[in-house]
Amino acid sequence: MPVHDEAAVVGEVLRAWAAELDRLAIDFEIRAYDDGSEDATPEILRRTSADEPRILPVRQANRGHGPTVLRGYREASAEWVFQVDSDGELPCEGFAELWRRRGDYDLLLGWRRNRRASAGRRLVTAVARASVRRLFGGDVRDVNVPYRLMRRRVLDRLLEEVPATAFAPNVLLSGLAVRAGLRIYQTPVDDRVRGAGAGSLHSSRLLRAAVRSLVELLGVALRRRRGKSR
Repeated sequence: MPVHDEAAVVGEVLRAWAAELDRLAIDFEIRAYDDGSEDATPEILRRTSADEPRILPVRQANRGHGPTVLRGYREASAEWVFQVDSDGELPCEGFAELWRRRGDYDLLLGWRRNRRASAGRRLVTAVARASVRRLFGGDVRDVNVPYRLMRRRVLDRLLEEVPATAFAPNVLLSGLAVRAGLRIYQTPVDDRVRGAGAGSLHSSRLLRAAVRSLVELLGVALRRRRGKSR
């Protein structure tokens, strides 16, 4: 779980996830990566982990969402790895369906239903989906969704092709999973309005983010093609 300046909600979100994983009788650890927060997030993470020792806060200098997600993927050691954001927009109640079906799949995704994003964000999501379909095949409905359950051994293999500084690693992983012929399950998860705070990408930054993600996709796709042609 990457975290950045989410003091208003992160404690509640972490407690909700711990309770849900307990309800499902899962042996778990939640690694909450504080990506250089400048509000009260570090203190809230400390207090929450004191009450629930299976929540492990990890503090780092600001790297950005993508590199923080990648660090979490590479440091997770369990047979199954789940990534979700800390804003509470995607509720823990949808996780049970992914967990129930995990035996038949390698990658299990929620897709954001009733998403209350801006027109710009919805456009970026549509372009990313179309780009993954064009470059890698398949049809992952929500290629960048932060609600994904992955087999550890499969994730390790895919990560070998993801640059360490990737801006949108989940988009790349979606495309690589399709190209690798993985068994992918997709189910809707209702998107909620943020309880507090705001997203970090707006207007021109959103456009730059979309362009950067597309460039990363093209780079990975071209490297795969060159590798096969040798």
